[in-house]
Amino acid sequence: MSEVSARQLKQAVESQHGGTAIWVTKLPVKEVFEGKTVSGMGVVHVFDLDGHPRATRAYAWSSPVEGSDRRRFYAVLHLGGIRSPLDAVRAAIVAERRQASS
Repeated sequence: MSEVSARQLKQAVESQHGGTAIWVTKLPVKEVFEGKTVSGMGVVHVFDLDGHPRATRAYAWSSPVEGSDRRRFYAVLHLGGIRSPLDAVRAAIVAERRQASS
């Protein structure tokens, strides 16, 4: 997976959720779904979030759009059951599966 810049991910967090994102770190994440490693996974960036009404942290990453040279940007807030980068990835996978089946 070619990695995008922290600046691009910061912009994704801020445009999707508001507030000001401050980069903290990046962590490797590997997720297996239905016995297969999820494509596009690799590194999740962690941001502190200032000025958001409910969340103080966000997780962001990008993956290629299949059949295209574009990328999809994910930005998941540290809320509810989302307590780690892996939780964020899992929530995004579930949301995509639900969207695809509806």
